[in-house]
Amino acid sequence: MKAFLLGAIMLAFSIPLVGLASTPAKDHSPTGPVILKVEGDIDYKNVGDEAHFDRQMLEQLPQHDVVTTTPWTDSRNHYEGPRMRDLLAYLGVEDGSVNVLALNGYEADIPVSDFYDYDVILALKRDGEAIPVREYGPLWVLYPFDQDDTLLSEKMRFRAVWQVMLINVL
Repeated sequence: MKAFLLGAIMLAFSIPLVGLASTPAKDHSPTGPVILKVEGDIDYKNVGDEAHFDRQMLEQLPQHDVVTTTPWTDSRNHYEGPRMRDLLAYLGVEDGSVNVLALNGYEADIPVSDFYDYDVILALKRDGEAIPVREYGPLWVLYPFDQDDTLLSEKMRFRAVWQVMLINVL
């Protein structure tokens, strides 16, 4: 019985440590190519007034899966990446809106509330592989389209920005 209680206590104290180990240190700077810059009203900054992320830093945030079809792809795919609300919480953002800019110049304003209303991820992988630029990568603000029919509206589709390179927190 003592061994069981000791094991339960050790498990209880180890659970928070698992979550902490999965996020990049606040003083961490990118060591690889920067694939995302975040600017604006953020608390965490690692390069001047911005937060820069390489792939490894984004992969250190808690990862989540979304299996969905999209209006732009032919099949149901498995996407992986951090939830947008987790990324913004890491940056110290709780509300307001973000402007997301793509490599091709497309941009969309998205209320932060979307990221709490839906399990929106910043997709890093599709079917276990990095998403190539020519196929909506390297980063895609991806809504779980199959989970809620309201996400198929034109307004919501315009918020699913692919080829993301910059997020400006307003």
